[in-house]
Amino acid sequence: MAVVVESWSDEQQALWRRIRDHVLNEPGASLCFSRRLARDNHWFQSFADRVIAEYRRFVLLAMIAGHPVTSSDQVDQAWHLHLLYSRNYWGVFNEILPKPLRHGPTRGGAAEGRKFSDWYSKTVHSYWRVFGEHPPMEVWPPAIERFGGDVGWLRVNRDDYWLVPRPSQLWQRLQGLLRLP
Repeated sequence: MAVVVESWSDEQQALWRRIRDHVLNEPGASLCFSRRLARDNHWFQSFADRVIAEYRRFVLLAMIAGHPVTSSDQVDQAWHLHLLYSRNYWGVFNEILPKPLRHGPTRGGAAEGRKFSDWYSKTVHSYWRVFGEHPPMEVWPPAIERFGGDVGWLRVNRDDYWLVPRPSQLWQRLQGLLRLP
C-alpha cells in the first residue's frame, strides 16, 4: 500500500507521519485496540489491521480533503472504537491534528442519506487524488453497498442467540466457497 507523498506539502507529509506513527495499541494490554477491533467485529486480525491502516488514511483525508468526509462502515468501526479510548482520542491523538476530528452521525431521512452518500463519493474521489490509488473495495465498498444493504447491522451477543444466514446469503457464500458460476 504505497502512499504518494511527493505531491504533498511539507506540512501534509509531517501530518501523515504523525497520524501513521500514532500508537493505538497500548503496550502491554492483553486486549489492545487492534485485537478488540477484530474481536468486536468478528474479523481476522489481518483484516482489522488493514482497517486501522485505512482509518489512518481517512483521518488524513478528513484533515486535508477540503470537504466533509464520510467513512466506510469498516473504517467507522475503527473510529467508534477509537472514540471509546477517549484519553487517547481526545488527548494525544487530537493534539497531533491541525483541527479536532469530530464524529457527526446522521439525523435520518432521505436528505441526510443523499448528503452522506455524496460525502462518501467525494471521500473516495479524494482518496484516489491524495493516495494515487483507488481505496480497497473490501474496506471501502461502492456507495450503493455502503448505503444499501451495508446498514442493517444489529449488535447481538452470540452466546445468547443463534445466527443463521438468510437462504440467499447462504447460497451466495456457498457459491463463493465453491466458485460456482
